[in-house]
Amino acid sequence: MKIPQISIFVANRPGRLQTICKSLADANINLLSLTLADSGEFGLVRLIVSHPEKAVTVLESSGLAAAITDVIACEVDAGLGGLAKLLATPAGQLQIDYMYAYPMQHEKNYAIMIFRFKDPDAAIDALRKAGAKVLSRKDLLGD
Repeated sequence: MKIPQISIFVANRPGRLQTICKSLADANINLLSLTLADSGEFGLVRLIVSHPEKAVTVLESSGLAAAITDVIACEVDAGLGGLAKLLATPAGQLQIDYMYAYPMQHEKNYAIMIFRFKDPDAAIDALRKAGAKVLSRKDLLGD
C-alpha cells in the first residue's frame, strides 16, 4: 500500500519548522512522522500526517510549497541485521531514493521503516514476494 507523504521545501531559517508544526496543529492535523534534510540555504521537510490533502492546503495558505508523494511503510525486524536482511531481498535491489524510521513499534520485535522507491508498485510487489509486511495508511493511523 502506498502512503501519502507531504514534502515541503523551506528556507533554512530559525522558526520555519515551528511555523509548519503550528500550522498543522492549529488545523487539527496530527503530525505522525517527520524528517528534515538540510541542503545549505534550504531544507526539505517530509511529513506523514493524519490528513495529507488538508495539510497541503493549510501549508500552502501559510506561504509554503507543499506536495504529496507516495512512500511505502514496511515492517522491519527490529533485531540485529533486520534492515540488512530486508535489503538483501529483490526489493533492496530497486532504487531507494530515501528512507527513514517511523516512530513506533508496530508489533513486538518489528520496527517500521518508510521507503521512497523510484518505482513504488514494483517495490510493493517485491517486498510482498519476499514475505515482508507492507503496511497501509490504516495500519499507521490505527483507525
